[in-house]
Amino acid sequence: MKTPSCLHSWIILFALLCLGAAAAPADNPLALTSPDGRIAVTVNPTGALVYRVTVDGVAVLNDSHLGLRLRDGELGRNTELVKTDRRDIDTTWANPLGKRSKVRDHHRELSLTLRERTGGREFQVLFRAFDDGVGFRYALPAGAGAKDVVVEEELTEFAFTADNLCYAGDHTHVPAEEYDMRSGFAGSQEWEYLRQRLSDLPVETVTGLPLLTHTPAAWVALTEADLTDWSALWLARAPQVGGTTAVTLRARLAPRLDGQGLVKATLPHETPWRVLLIGREPGRLIESDLVLNLSAPSQIADPSWIKPGLMAWDSWWSGTGKKDTATMKQFIQFASEMGWAYQLVDGGWYAGIRTAGADLTKPVPAVDMEELRRFAAEKGVRLWLWLYWTDVDQHDAYKEAFALYEKWGIAGVKIDFMDRDDQDMVNWYEKITRAGAEHHLLVNFHGAYKPTGMIRTWPNQITREGILGNEYNKWSSRVTAEHRVTLPFTRFLAGPGDYTPGGFLNRTATQHQTRVNPTQALGTRAGQLALFVCYDSPIMCVSDHPDHLRDQPGIDFLKVVPTVWDETQVLSGAVGEHLVMVRRSGAEWFLGALTNDVTRVCSTKLDFLGEGKWTMRWWHDARDSNANPEHLEVEERTVTAGETLNLRLSPGGGAVVRFVRQP
Repeated sequence: MKTPSCLHSWIILFALLCLGAAAAPADNPLALTSPDGRIAVTVNPTGALVYRVTVDGVAVLNDSHLGLRLRDGELGRNTELVKTDRRDIDTTWANPLGKRSKVRDHHRELSLTLRERTGGREFQVLFRAFDDGVGFRYALPAGAGAKDVVVEEELTEFAFTADNLCYAGDHTHVPAEEYDMRSGFAGSQEWEYLRQRLSDLPVETVTGLPLLTHTPAAWVALTEADLTDWSALWLARAPQVGGTTAVTLRARLAPRLDGQGLVKATLPHETPWRVLLIGREPGRLIESDLVLNLSAPSQIADPSWIKPGLMAWDSWWSGTGKKDTATMKQFIQFASEMGWAYQLVDGGWYAGIRTAGADLTKPVPAVDMEELRRFAAEKGVRLWLWLYWTDVDQHDAYKEAFALYEKWGIAGVKIDFMDRDDQDMVNWYEKITRAGAEHHLLVNFHGAYKPTGMIRTWPNQITREGILGNEYNKWSSRVTAEHRVTLPFTRFLAGPGDYTPGGFLNRTATQHQTRVNPTQALGTRAGQLALFVCYDSPIMCVSDHPDHLRDQPGIDFLKVVPTVWDETQVLSGAVGEHLVMVRRSGAEWFLGALTNDVTRVCSTKLDFLGEGKWTMRWWHDARDSNANPEHLEVEERTVTAGETLNLRLSPGGGAVVRFVRQP
């Protein structure tokens, strides 16, 4: 029998051992697995800070460095572990503006508190493992009297094990030695995602996100989430050495305009999440809500005023070139006939655009705003207004303008030509969106950088561009069928995109003419309809003129298709080749199918349907759509979940189906 003093000593020793398990430096790597156990992250927290990722036991990333180079020191060079914390999270949240109305957030988290051995500075790295990917971020605490920090470089790496096939944005940037020049990171991020190898990515320039790659274990897409008060993430390939086939991509951040490094942050501060979306098939990435799950919850207490829907567009694209009351009333009238919620009053409606005398509150003489508002209200249509970003910014003009727009009953603003994603511009997006929310205005950024989950945090920022969309048909032939069926696997992984579908003057690649009025759209009529199902955007801005849409084959589909969904499933798909997906809205199902320039038949099981009989209305390419792309056929019949539908798709074509359960 132990004496009381001995027992007391054993208790103290046991407590110290338990404390040491959580707080002492670890010589062995720390592991974090996804809830299903198939994705694993391993972190070496001592010495040079590195992590690696496996899927089903197969390496996706080799040891990849982590860290930040600050103006007053480097983090991640030689660390020791101070503390670890672990959590398991399994919650759901409502998303009225996405690909599913109830989103499950199920992940495991590993939080590491680390100390840099030189200088003794502490910081955290947080990892989260989901069944569909991994996210990690840095956290910089306040301490030792420090109030802010300047980031000179992010040292994050993605060390892929092999020279994988990838799809990356084709964008020309300045050489790395001119890295600090603003022009190297500027642009509208409207690019193709070219099929290439990781080793084809340039060393001396940067590549934008998302980037999709096919590893030996899974499909992986790199992007970021919860981008707030930070500079946007880009990538640069590291030079390959020693004949290795492995390829490492390094983080690059857009520099600040004031020369104060890449990021200047007040402490404490967290970086955005660095995101790896992971799926055994590329379609699983389309289904993922990982970017939203890693973003902050809504900051709008009552978002009931935020309404999705289709929108008419009195655009330069459709060939009118006019900006007057009578022209815009044609679009309002058509939106009313179609049952669409909105009409966009495009550029040129206000005085002094892009000048020091710009006045966002004063319409030009040809635009009778009072009459437009009256007519739109009579027709049950709400107006959006286009704005040039510098006109919004100068002298804080948005404050007076947004207050007036709320009195006018304006639904939203489309703000254009920012073409930057440095820290100041990232903060400007949030400032404008916050001001929009205060005045019940929706926001659509054009000339914009990729989405990063802002639609969850500020759901009034309901869509954005940052996409090579339908407008390019006006002056080029870049919006190919291959591009259209690549976008769901690349750009749309980051979030909603304002592609402006709905061009009804359809042409084949050999027929298509550029720089003509009215604008022609590459691909078939059915292919344009499929974009309304296959692309994500709570606001769908329809590109064409009422004269080209009214009473045309297929226009009836645009009276019934929703823009947000309760459920999304990808039935089959190959990047740049074809996609078949279904979405549920209430009790109805909608199917969308796209193909590249290859004629194909996609045999599609209807087992996603529930029990009973369903009325199927099917809009699809006609037999002669390869020569007459405006032609489509419509079929209607009764089907059940046990049947298979053979979708015949013409080159550049598609199909859409609506399923309604019979009583």
